[in-house]
Amino acid sequence: MLTRYPALILTVLAACAVTLAAPRQPGPTPGALPYQDPRRPVAERVDDLLARMTIDEKVGQMTQPDHTYLKSPDDVARYFLGSVLSGGDSEIPDLSAAGWADFVTGLQRRALATRLGIPLLYGIDAVHGHNNVRGAVVFPHNIGLGCTRNPGIVEEAARVTAQEVTATGMHWAFGPCVTVPQDERWGRTYEGFGETPGLVADLGAAAVRGLQGDDLSRPGGVLASAKHYVGDGGTTKGVDQGDTRVDEATLRRVHLPGYVAAVKAGVGSVMASFNSWNGEKLHGHKYLLTTVLKGELGFKGFVVSDWKAIDQLPGNYAQQIEKSIDAGVDMVMVPDVYPEFFETLKQLVVAGRLPMARIDDAVRRILTVKVRMGLFERPFGDRSLLAQVGSAAHRSVARQAVRESLVLLVNRNTVLPLSATTPGIFVSGKAADDVGLQCGGWTITWQGSAGPITQGTTILQAIRNAAPRSTVSYSRTGDVAKGARVAVVVIGEAPYAEGKGDRTDLALDPADVALVRKVKASGLPTVVVLVSGRPMILEPILPHADAIVAAWLPGTEGDGVADVLFGTYNPTGKLSHTWPRSMAQIPINVGPDGEKPKDVPLFEYGFGLRYR
Repeated sequence: MLTRYPALILTVLAACAVTLAAPRQPGPTPGALPYQDPRRPVAERVDDLLARMTIDEKVGQMTQPDHTYLKSPDDVARYFLGSVLSGGDSEIPDLSAAGWADFVTGLQRRALATRLGIPLLYGIDAVHGHNNVRGAVVFPHNIGLGCTRNPGIVEEAARVTAQEVTATGMHWAFGPCVTVPQDERWGRTYEGFGETPGLVADLGAAAVRGLQGDDLSRPGGVLASAKHYVGDGGTTKGVDQGDTRVDEATLRRVHLPGYVAAVKAGVGSVMASFNSWNGEKLHGHKYLLTTVLKGELGFKGFVVSDWKAIDQLPGNYAQQIEKSIDAGVDMVMVPDVYPEFFETLKQLVVAGRLPMARIDDAVRRILTVKVRMGLFERPFGDRSLLAQVGSAAHRSVARQAVRESLVLLVNRNTVLPLSATTPGIFVSGKAADDVGLQCGGWTITWQGSAGPITQGTTILQAIRNAAPRSTVSYSRTGDVAKGARVAVVVIGEAPYAEGKGDRTDLALDPADVALVRKVKASGLPTVVVLVSGRPMILEPILPHADAIVAAWLPGTEGDGVADVLFGTYNPTGKLSHTWPRSMAQIPINVGPDGEKPKDVPLFEYGFGLRYR
């Protein structure tokens, strides 16, 4: 989501923070109203609740601000808010799991104190683990998971993520991203599982199952959100929020299968996309949102907008709201102007410009998800899971995901696997000892950053762990230590997210190229580990690297990288993207039915070497 935030207002956050023990989970009480009785059918509960609601309470359910913009925590009750989110840069003073749990609990208590006590849905971009929480496990970004070809590990990673989200009192992860990136110049390429619709559909459905379970009512599960509907990976030249100019047959063959699979897996929400399809913005596209998604695909959940996305529709604000709601958006992400949205939507309904039937449909969809999730019975999450956040068991799952995601591209003279008994191993490169670079964007902050931003194991430390009897030396600048027998150079991209990650040239950093050449000139066999969110142009280093490993953005568990480097795990990763020889080949993709591209790439889709 596009995220721009004001300075954090500490007084508001302090007012929200609640540091009490885990709240008692309410159950049915004698004399409970029908909508409060979990023994009744979901539809009956929702109908009863909807019949009791005022227009203000209905409009409130459709309104989603970001917590950093709340003028007061009491606005949760004042506007009967249906949801609050934390965007990529929506930090709080205490970023620990317990700190987040205290904060969210404070807002939830305000929602439950309203006349009808409808609980909040608290949403967050937990896109590769619970990545806004310091100390949580950060998994490889989806491009790496796509290389595993393993729905099982994707589902397990999502299950771990759901547990860690639930521990912090939140209920909704804005994922999985089921985009099908067709141009690696796009800065969100790493958010997709790969360039083929079949792979995306298989792994996207697995992620939905991991987050939600087989049923939305599963304790420890959270609401998933398939995004960004639809065609975000097909924009011209990979421009973020751009125009996907394809015919409907191509849209359906390439970009729709991920949503078909997600709906079949029971996904409870779908996020509309910033992009246009042939010039028409998706947030106002009634045919795609209502006719296709809700009608043809039979999607029974609710559609949420992206960050301030309705502002990109034509007309004034009232016209933008009217267009988006009429098109099929049910909940609107209005991070900073929620009072204006609330009043304007209410006026549109009173004036008859939006029929009450459409409002009731949107609210019924939202309430149905809340009832099915058991939010009325379990509104506070599960603080007993706090001890599991960042636990060894969760990190073990991430380590396995890293192992399976790495792709061995080059291995001349079988320089890999390394031997743990090698007397001297030299390590270099800016990404060798940097958790922030390993994790990439959407980690603690929206764009991510270098440095020890969260707990994890760097690749350098992982190499030392794997070869405890070897002398492992390190120089960021490539000054080779005496006694070294082999070199590992870890290079790659600086962290980025949407918008700022768009690039017209995927050349390696010239400093990285110079470093590889410098180390190779020392005479050492040289292994290059590439940390990146997409394929990069490798031509300048190919003659100087004896081995090249695509590590993608592996997250916090660098030990998984070392497992492959030392052969503890035989590499199994297969490219989820065709790897271009040069920028002149981009875009280069296999067809939706596996047709090979006309140009010969550097490495084909599905390529990946093994040791044995």
